[in-house]
Amino acid sequence: MSGGSERLPVVFFGHGSPMIALETNATTAAWEAMGESIGKPRGILCVSAHWLTRGVGVTAMDRPRTIHDFGASFPQALFNVQYPAPGDPALARRVAEALAPLPVVQDQNWGLDHGTWSVLCKAYPKADVPVVQLSMDAAKPPAWHYEMGRKLAPLRDEGILIVGTGNIVHNLPAMDWGDRNCAPYDWAKAFNDAIRSAIAHDEPEKVVGFEALGEAAAKSVPTPDHYWPLLYVLGARLPGDRAVFGPDHIEHGSLSMTSLMLDSRAPAAQAA
Repeated sequence: MSGGSERLPVVFFGHGSPMIALETNATTAAWEAMGESIGKPRGILCVSAHWLTRGVGVTAMDRPRTIHDFGASFPQALFNVQYPAPGDPALARRVAEALAPLPVVQDQNWGLDHGTWSVLCKAYPKADVPVVQLSMDAAKPPAWHYEMGRKLAPLRDEGILIVGTGNIVHNLPAMDWGDRNCAPYDWAKAFNDAIRSAIAHDEPEKVVGFEALGEAAAKSVPTPDHYWPLLYVLGARLPGDRAVFGPDHIEHGSLSMTSLMLDSRAPAAQAA
């Protein structure tokens, strides 16, 4: 696909550990299939859990660097991963235009963090689609982030794939590090199921107002950074979009890998 001849879906990746970049499994296969089903967009606008700022910035360089933003405990092979996708300064300017009058810094320093490249190296392994990242203002409430997604929705008709990458449930201290496939905590499953249902039934107010779910929300979203990218994706949802989920599970007890695509082209039988 190229240009703006067809409305593109909008995607949320439950990205999990950066180690996924080195793995081949059912999750990475699902992400690869997602990329193939979408086709090659003109550009990708990614909102990652790992770029929080004061104010808002968008990467505007020709060649964004691959950022290895994780601790030294990870293997050297992960630090060796490069995702040499080009940038797109023109797209960065278009993003700023879409968000006006909000000031958007044309950033020359950040690059592509692991929230972005760990999923795109599976969905678009050739790294031949221009990618820009949009930062999230850490001082703003959930409804503000959702509204940002609404302002960006027109890009879908311009050949731009809008991507959010984070996790619906992201509680690292509670994780069972020794068992990736253990049963999820009751609160993690309850929260993941509730948010999944709200998305499936196009009830974004429940996703934005997630704190109403009480203790399950407090434990599933102890900090909002990994949850906020989902709000940009739901904000960019347009009438007729159906939610297609996959992968859709929780790892280590409290890390949701649930990913989804909102797509007007999806057959009703495939949609939740």
